[in-house]
Amino acid sequence: MKVLIISSSPRKGGNSDTLCNSFAKGAVDAGHSINKIFLKDKKINYCTGCGFCNTNNYTVCSQKDEMSEILNIMIDSDVIVFATPVYFYTMCGQMKTFIDRCCSRYTHILNKKFYYIITAADDNKEALNRTVEEFRGFLDCLEGAEEKGILYGSGVWEKTDVENTPYINEAYEMGKSI
Repeated sequence: MKVLIISSSPRKGGNSDTLCNSFAKGAVDAGHSINKIFLKDKKINYCTGCGFCNTNNYTVCSQKDEMSEILNIMIDSDVIVFATPVYFYTMCGQMKTFIDRCCSRYTHILNKKFYYIITAADDNKEALNRTVEEFRGFLDCLEGAEEKGILYGSGVWEKTDVENTPYINEAYEMGKSI
């Protein structure tokens, strides 16, 4: 299967990004192909709400940035992993901007399997549910979307905190089980 990992952490090598790498290793070891996109390295503008995509049957966006390339990869993938650090009990701004920009092609993102990797300083896993609900709101708009797994990386704050937790192995096993 073709697996697309969207890492939205503003810190390369941060906790959620590290878990993305572990997930990817598990998926590769299971024989899947991986494409990892680090949003910080991409030029993605905010959605302007102009409606251009609506008047063009959700096939194109009026903006010319790297989002159209990412959308093509999403449409071509079988599995999509969303990874985000949690800031103020919600997904980071990079992930929200990315999801908003899916508007121009969301009707073409069909029959995908989704996994979420969520990290937060709060050690209460329940505190991360708001972020899960945000992802589910997006999936509700996609035909045939299937939520397959959630990794709650709670209690990690400093950049390398996740490295000494069971979350590393959980991410690996999640990727391997696709």
